[in-house]
Amino acid sequence: MLIRTLSTLECTKILTANRVGRLACAKDGQPYIVPLYYAHADNHLYAFSMLGKKIDWMRTNPLVSVEVDERGAGRGWKSVIVNGRYEELPDRIGHKVQCDHAWSVLSKHADWWEPGALKPDTPSDTEHLPHVFFRISIAEVSGREAVES
Repeated sequence: MLIRTLSTLECTKILTANRVGRLACAKDGQPYIVPLYYAHADNHLYAFSMLGKKIDWMRTNPLVSVEVDERGAGRGWKSVIVNGRYEELPDRIGHKVQCDHAWSVLSKHADWWEPGALKPDTPSDTEHLPHVFFRISIAEVSGREAVES
């Protein structure tokens, strides 16, 4: 097995080609990781979510990481890590253009809204609250690939 570092362009292609990653955030020294359905454009990862723990935590500490991976042939794989900053895109004056852009980027993909709009099995006080469009501004990207030799 050979491990090699991916170029920035190769990392960007993987981010663009995929739709699901793992979002890591932290609050009070405690890490938290969840699946994230996203769309990649203009050095950002765009997403849509119900209010909940991840939004609360990212509002408190906007520094986040996202991991995206692909399986390769045999035991091969590719993995990309994004370090960035959470930016909420509220639907109000001053942010309307950014929110509309997020909608445009996400809506290019079928059923883009489902993961962020599905309600949990158990009722919650947050069900009546609005959904949140947000983006992760990419500060740094790195990746590796494993190929069988």
